[in-house]
Amino acid sequence: MIGVPSLLLRTKGRKTGQVRTAALVYAMDGDRFIVVGSNGGGPSSPGWIFNAKAAPDVEVQTGRRRFAATAEVIETGHPDYDRLWSLVNAKNRGRYDAYQRKTPRSIPMLALTPLT
Repeated sequence: MIGVPSLLLRTKGRKTGQVRTAALVYAMDGDRFIVVGSNGGGPSSPGWIFNAKAAPDVEVQTGRRRFAATAEVIETGHPDYDRLWSLVNAKNRGRYDAYQRKTPRSIPMLALTPLT
């Protein structure tokens, strides 16, 4: 994806129970993968944010490596929000700041912690 690190996030649909897959840019924070629910600066968060809130046991794939992880929603007001935002925004060449300027909603992030 556009020359930046990306992963596949698989969540369980909160309404359907079906597995949903999203390709996302990420940054590392220790052993956690940080992804941003920007939805291109749209008026609402992407479905995978709501799915991860409802069922935080997710699957992550980076390259050929697939593993179970726990998702934690990071929203404004969280003590690490600004630091994590800066980290992942830098990895995505400042695109997230541009998306945030397009929407009045605060853009959430997920911290994905591998279980293995």
